[in-house]
Amino acid sequence: MERNTRSPLCLMLEAVLFASGEPVTLSRLVQACEAPESTVLTALKQLSAWYEKQKSALCVQQLGDSWQMCTHTAYAAVIERAMETKKAAPLSAAAMEVLTIVAYNQPVSKGFVEHVRGVDSSSVVNTLVEKELLMEAGRLDVPGKPIAYATTPHFLRCFGLQSLEELPPLPVSAAPQETAEETEETDTPTA
Repeated sequence: MERNTRSPLCLMLEAVLFASGEPVTLSRLVQACEAPESTVLTALKQLSAWYEKQKSALCVQQLGDSWQMCTHTAYAAVIERAMETKKAAPLSAAAMEVLTIVAYNQPVSKGFVEHVRGVDSSSVVNTLVEKELLMEAGRLDVPGKPIAYATTPHFLRCFGLQSLEELPPLPVSAAPQETAEETEETDTPTA
């Protein structure tokens, strides 16, 4: 797919993804381009393959049900220097624990995270929400209706994942695991 032979749909998608700067859901791209989902998905894959074939510094990346135009990680250092951005502080061990708990059990409440970790995790969860690695995902259908937290598309980008299905499997333990909902029910005092 040479530059002058790329389909008008590929060019539209390229323009939308470039202008957005953020992940755009497939459904939004379908709506904007007024084309069938399967056609848009095929064009996105063609666009991604075209950038790869060109050995471009840009790429089109799938993040769950969203797509985004990004730069290859090989250019991160030069981009950082050019943008004069400060290197983000690495995540603490507590933050990684919370991300792991949420990623594998989402949606979950702070209470569930605290139950699994055994310590107060409110500030860590709040920090991860500020860093846009976690987001509020509604309320759980348990007594007290606690806020549920889930990972974000930014989480997927930061960890180089297209979807949560790419998370490595958890080690199997001898003890039975409680589900998030079972723990939520036990966290709430009964009358």
